[in-house]
Amino acid sequence: MAESRLEHYAKEEELLRVRDSLSAERRELPWVKMDREYVFQAPDGERTLLDLFDGRKQLIVYHFMLPSMTGGKFCVSCSFWIDNIGHLAHFHARDTSVVVDCPVPLDDILAHKERMGWTLPFVSSAGTDFYSDLHFTSPDGKVMMPGISVFARDGESVYHTYSTLEYGGEMLNGTYHYLDLTPLGRQEEGLAWKHDWVHYHDEYEFS
Repeated sequence: MAESRLEHYAKEEELLRVRDSLSAERRELPWVKMDREYVFQAPDGERTLLDLFDGRKQLIVYHFMLPSMTGGKFCVSCSFWIDNIGHLAHFHARDTSVVVDCPVPLDDILAHKERMGWTLPFVSSAGTDFYSDLHFTSPDGKVMMPGISVFARDGESVYHTYSTLEYGGEMLNGTYHYLDLTPLGRQEEGLAWKHDWVHYHDEYEFS
């Protein structure tokens, strides 16, 4: 048994090398200057995209799916992903800010934030084209709703450096990675949609 686990560990080491190589490739993607001005609504008033950096060099924006796309309620899968964002102090230590955006009235998304007990910053891009401008085309030609976008700044100039959904976003869910270590795994086989088991964290019923 020990030998089989060591063989598996060697494969995990190889996977780490491949992932590090992919991350290095990601960092070499071209930067696209953001020429449009966006004004977000925040609890402390209006903020520009540059303001969202809070003086740091990098900015990660999670694009929360519109309730109109999920039957009128805030996306359960997005909520699952937000639950898995780590303590912001670790991001700040690497000169990076993290913000969640949803293009709905600010009070609506803040009410959901309060219910979920989240402490990270939320803003609303309602009335702007920010959410739609960050759409991109997947390899199969479909337009994907943006999940995460990354920006960098050089002085007062802001650049879009990366966006992803699904495959790229999968690596950001720590719960999934812990479940992958267990014998039962994610237990999503046979589900009509892989997230059918996911609920808001205050709605699970346990026997």
